[in-house]
Amino acid sequence: MAEQIDGPPSDPRQDDALLRRTMQRIRLPLVLTRIGMFAERAARAFWPLWTLLIAVLAALMLGLQDHASVETVWVAGVLVALAGLWFLVRGAMAFRWPSREDAFQRLDASLVGRPLTALRDAQVMGAEDGASARIWAAHQSRMATRAEAAQPVEPDLRVARFDPFGMRYVALTALCIALLFGSFWRVGSVAGMAPGSAQAAAGPSWEGWVEPPAYTGLPVVYLNDIEAGPLRVAEGSRVTLRLYGEEGAIQVAEDVSGRVGDLPDPGTPSQDFTVARDGTVTIDGPGGRAWDFAVIPDQPPSVTLTGEAEANVDGRMTLPFAASDDYGVEGGEAVITLDLDRLDRRHGLALDPEARDPVVLPLPVPISGSRAEFEENLIDNFSEHPWANMPVTIDLHATDAAGQEGTTEGLEIRLAARRFFDPLAAAVIEMRRDLLWNRENGRRVAQVLKAVSWQPEGLFRKETHYLRLRTVMRRLDAMTKAGPLSAETRDEIAQALWDLALEIEEGDIDDAMERMRMAQEKLNEAMKNGASPQEIARLMQDLRDATQDYLRQLSRQAQREQEQDGTDQPQGQQPEGGMQMTQDDLQKMMDRIQELMEQGRMAEAQQALEELQQMMENMRVTQGQGGQGQSPGDQAMEGLSETLRNQQGLSDEAFRDLQEQYNPGANSGQSQGNTGRNGGMGQGQSHEGQTGEGQQDQPGQGQGQPGGQAQGGTNDDRSLAERQEELRRELDRQRGALPNLGGEAGDAARESLERADRAMRGAEDALRNDDYAGAIDRQSEAMEALREGMRNLGEAMAENQREMQGGQGEMQGNVGGERNDPLGRNAGSNGQLGNDRNMLQGEDVYRRARELLDEIRRRSGEGERPDVELDYLKRLMERF
Repeated sequence: MAEQIDGPPSDPRQDDALLRRTMQRIRLPLVLTRIGMFAERAARAFWPLWTLLIAVLAALMLGLQDHASVETVWVAGVLVALAGLWFLVRGAMAFRWPSREDAFQRLDASLVGRPLTALRDAQVMGAEDGASARIWAAHQSRMATRAEAAQPVEPDLRVARFDPFGMRYVALTALCIALLFGSFWRVGSVAGMAPGSAQAAAGPSWEGWVEPPAYTGLPVVYLNDIEAGPLRVAEGSRVTLRLYGEEGAIQVAEDVSGRVGDLPDPGTPSQDFTVARDGTVTIDGPGGRAWDFAVIPDQPPSVTLTGEAEANVDGRMTLPFAASDDYGVEGGEAVITLDLDRLDRRHGLALDPEARDPVVLPLPVPISGSRAEFEENLIDNFSEHPWANMPVTIDLHATDAAGQEGTTEGLEIRLAARRFFDPLAAAVIEMRRDLLWNRENGRRVAQVLKAVSWQPEGLFRKETHYLRLRTVMRRLDAMTKAGPLSAETRDEIAQALWDLALEIEEGDIDDAMERMRMAQEKLNEAMKNGASPQEIARLMQDLRDATQDYLRQLSRQAQREQEQDGTDQPQGQQPEGGMQMTQDDLQKMMDRIQELMEQGRMAEAQQALEELQQMMENMRVTQGQGGQGQSPGDQAMEGLSETLRNQQGLSDEAFRDLQEQYNPGANSGQSQGNTGRNGGMGQGQSHEGQTGEGQQDQPGQGQGQPGGQAQGGTNDDRSLAERQEELRRELDRQRGALPNLGGEAGDAARESLERADRAMRGAEDALRNDDYAGAIDRQSEAMEALREGMRNLGEAMAENQREMQGGQGEMQGNVGGERNDPLGRNAGSNGQLGNDRNMLQGEDVYRRARELLDEIRRRSGEGERPDVELDYLKRLMERF
């Protein structure tokens, strides 16, 4: 066993020598540990004192004493002195000076096995035994080696448990603020608040600052730090001077403010003024100085256009502009007015326009970063504005923080907006423009619409377009005959014309061949009319999309023909004299057309477009390998096609009911294809409930098909809302049965069908509330979403087929390859029978139409024909 060194050691001289040698080697870690203990104890004992001193220093540097009365400063000084004395006494009582032994114990405790304490021990038992003495010597040697590796112990300076509210951090934060925005010179101003003896000893003094306007971002200038001489300051800077000592001992003279009239006494202790011009500021008296102020003028902002106005595919106009200011632009606006001098005042524009306020738009400015100089784009959509695509003048205004304004007036631009390439849509938009131009054009607009819709054959691709145009025309005609149009009626009719033109332009075509032809025609028209590159690029992309849809339909049609005929065309086989192309070759042709357009070679581009059109019309697709049976994707496509047809039928019926609201009894007696409010389809049933001769039973028509006819020709008494609900449930079932197709196209298909479901719900609610107009809008959204979903589903199926087969079918030229119905019409896309193409082509179309009309008139004059047939012939001759 061992005891402390005060016991009788076995060899005191040897133990003392080892301890002294070890203590000599750890002298530096021991001293540093002792210093750390001193700092630790001082921090814990005196933290309130140094927190108070830092807070007082921060307050003096910020100049708080200059904004308080002398009495307040003295009271605060006494309280600070008493608090400091208390903290000092309390800290001194709590502080204990660290001894060498304290440092020794702290350092020893940081080592494993406390080697320093072991070196102080002495052997008591077994000292006379040589083996025991050698073991003890080895133990002491190991402890000495371990002690010599000692490192200084870090002090624990954390005082959080003594300062739970973090007052020391508050004081340090205030000091940092004072270092940034204050000055050490302000500390001396407190001496001026001492009794008169101190002031007399110090003598008169002064203090001054120059504060530039905040928006300049320039720093405050402390005049006491600036020697006499020139000084450049920003216009609008504020000079503040404080004079201390006997009043009148120091005086101020200045001519930079431009003040006139009653001026303050030059010896006033507190003076401030704003710098408005170049001049001199002089302080006369002890320690006085003089500065020559040179004012940096605040320049007004500037703004200008940097490019021409252009409209994107949606009609949003982009107008680039640039603005600058020496300290930053705060905002601005663009004022657009119609330029009548540059306008072609013909036709509907011959009348003087109705007064309209100029268009005022705020100029966009950067949200972050510098506004001293920037370029931005003014973006807005003026497609529905009466001044769309007309010459206008634009005035740009920019303002800065000082309220100065920079203006660029009289810039001539064209109010870029959406352009319509379909001739019928363009005509409707022109009539809308004339109506908005002046309400007195109402009668002329009605007459033009009558002329446009007089012979609709071959002009309207859909019956609903024709019916909607005639409805608007009749309403406009009746309102103009009744008296001047009101502004509300004019706006309603203009909105109806806009919606109709937009639908005609965008198209609602189920047949991909017709959609592709329309895209080709629009692109051709755009090249002839000198459309912008953005519009041509958009139309070229539409052509690419339409061509892809057409090829997918040809591929599905070829597969159906092979399944029905039970044959499979060998891969790579083509008819004699046919031309074989891959989809890569077709893509290269389109890239070539776009390249020619970008190079401005429009004639060559049009010729290449015509060749592409002829080739696509005589094309059929051959699959790489045949297949038996119908895949889940094809089944889903056919089901969605059926849902789309049924939704179109419900939309037509809702439109007829909407017509009946404005013209009761106009649709009475219609036969198959017309369902009134009572839901009688194909029964010759009037909207008032009068039933004519029924239709014979049609085989193959079952019950329960949404939008269809019940078996045996019986009436479907369900309301439109109930049939819409049933159609939506059918769509839900089809969505659940969709094949698991991955990729972006598959996700897009599912998202489109979800939108269709939401639109059908909206149509169902509108039908229950007899809101036929709202129902038609929701049904249109549902049909558009269904078409988009079918396109995406077709893309996903094509991608999946390419991955499985490693390739894609080849396209071969084969005239007459399309399957037609008994009337010579194309079978259509996605299983839909028929299309919207004109059945009559060539120069003989008008003669043939006249012959058909004469034949209808002849048959309608034969009284022995059944009443239902006579009613049908009469409706054919009606001009709605």
